[in-house]
Parts: sequence; C-alpha cells; structure tokens
Amino acid sequence: MAHRIDRRTVLATAAAVGVTAALATPARVLAQSLERKKLTIAVGGKNLLYYLPLTIAEQLKYFEAEGLEVSIVDFAGGARALQAVVGGSAEVVSGAFEHTLNMQAKGQPMRAFVLQGRAPQIVLAVSTKTMPNFKSLADLKGKKIGVTAPGSSTNIMANFVLGKAGLKPSDVSIVGVGASQGAVAAMRTGQIDAISNLDPVITILQRAGDIKIVSDTREVAEADKVFGGPMPAGCLYAPVSFVERNPNTAQALVNAMVRANKWIQQAGPSDIIKVVPEGFLLGDRAVYIDAFLKAKGALSPDGTFPEAGSATALRALASVDPAMQTAKLDLKANYTNEFAKKANAKYPRG
Repeated sequence: MAHRIDRRTVLATAAAVGVTAALATPARVLAQSLERKKLTIAVGGKNLLYYLPLTIAEQLKYFEAEGLEVSIVDFAGGARALQAVVGGSAEVVSGAFEHTLNMQAKGQPMRAFVLQGRAPQIVLAVSTKTMPNFKSLADLKGKKIGVTAPGSSTNIMANFVLGKAGLKPSDVSIVGVGASQGAVAAMRTGQIDAISNLDPVITILQRAGDIKIVSDTREVAEADKVFGGPMPAGCLYAPVSFVERNPNTAQALVNAMVRANKWIQQAGPSDIIKVVPEGFLLGDRAVYIDAFLKAKGALSPDGTFPEAGSATALRALASVDPAMQTAKLDLKANYTNEFAKKANAKYPRG
C-alpha cells in the first residue's frame, strides 16, 4: 500500500511538473535569456514591399514567439529611420544595406544582421505627362526627381543610374515625396518629372500609364546587371555595439525575420492580402497583388547576405560620393550571417 501511495505521489508530482512546463511557453522561456525584451525598430516606408518581411513578422506575431516586444515606428524614408537610431529613439533600423557602409565611413559603425531583400526593388521612371518625348537619361538634366526621402536608397539609386549616363547629382533636383499616396499624387500632378520609388507605388503608376520605366531592379538579374554584382537591399541593422552587447536579442529578431522570409516564399497572393494591413493596399488589392508577384523574387529566401554584397554596395556609393572612393572600410565588419545561419537551422521550413 505504501508503495502505491508513493507511486501515486510520484505520478502526481510528475503531472504537476508537466503542467508547469506546459505553462512556460517557449516565448516566456526565451524572454528570460534576452538582454532586451522591449525594443523599437525604425523603418522608412513600412507599407513598401521592400519591407514586407518586417510586416509579416509583426502580423504573424513571430517577434512575440521569440519573447520580444517590438514597437515599429514608420518614417518617410530610410535616411530618417537611420537618424532615429543615431538619435537614440530606436535601437534597430529596418533599412537599406548600403547605409551600413556610409556610417562606417563616418566613424559610426553599423552592422546588418538579417537580410530582407536580395535586390533593391527600386524603379526609376519618368512621367508620361511632363516628359512625353523622353528618349534617354540625358533628358533628365535640370528635372525634378521624386525619392522617398533625400539621402535614402531611392536617392542613391537615382544618382547611381544617372551617373552611369554621365549626369552628376547636381544636374537634377531631388524632391522627397514619401512612399505612399503622396508619391503617387506628386507624379500625377506634375510636381516631379521622374520618380525613384518602390512597390506598390510603382505598380499603381505603371498600371495607370503615368510613368515610363527606365531602370527596374525588382528583377534580381537586372539589379545584378545595373550594379555589377549582388546588391543587398532591405535588412535589419544596428550599431555594432548593440549587436555585440545583445546577441540573444539579435538572434531572436533574426529568428522572427527568417521565419517571415520563408513564409513569404511559400505564400500566394491571397495569403498576403489576408495578412498585410488594409492601409498597405492603397485602395487597390489587384495592384498590390501584381506588385507582390513582381517583388517576391527579389525578397530574401533565408536572410543571409551575399559575400560580394558589400563590395557591390561600395561601388554604387563611390560612384555618387567622392568621399567613399577613398574610404578605408572593412567590407566584412558591416554585416554578419552568424544569426541567420542559426535561425535557418532552427526553422528549416519557416
């Protein structure tokens, strides 16, 4: 009888332990080992497909699953998102990869730690209204070019493409128009003669016949041709000190983003429409679906950076910024694949 009571006690204790273990969800266990549970990510144009993995990770609660409480603050462009981190109001930027090189050159080292896009997805196009007789890039001399924000990747892309045609940044006027309806309105009302922007803005303008595309980096092959090699695009990056002091937090962020990357690759248009906020569709689901199908191939499947990406980005920057031509940079210090490799091992199928 005593043996029976002991056995029951043991079983009851085991059951209680099991219940306790079940209540300790993976997110709660993870949160205990995170250096920072709460953090802010600054992004410039969250509605853009360029940043779709960030939105998916947020909407599907992948950050929460890793024990994180993430606040995402949206800005008019990547340059302003970067300013938020430099100013201390955010810890991490969801932005363009090339900013990590610019910041290293300025003595403020940043490190990219998970990739969202393997091609810039930026399109340079001219207005069919103000430039109906456009023949070559030389025609843009003296014209107004709309970008998401001055200094952002859309600005860099415009300068780079113009530079290959012999035009200097000072040969055009750069106008910040944002990444949403304001950009569409600026083009349709003739406030700008050309635009360097992303989807869904580009697809909205293209379908309506408002623009003629000059250079399109939504196609990976075209982007590689334009830039002369793999050009990493959207990514999460932060000050090197933040990444090194908070490796568990960085890993949790990457785990969520890699899961989002993989979910996107398996998703169809209807899946995307159900998940993204209604406001991102800019009033036209069909346009957003078209834009998604064009952008899908340019989004990273696994969050890892190409080894030659830093060299490609530096060439692009050096072509428009003389200071970058002589900058002594460590082209491996501005990114790491360490976290993405672990995330892929943990979530092989997303």
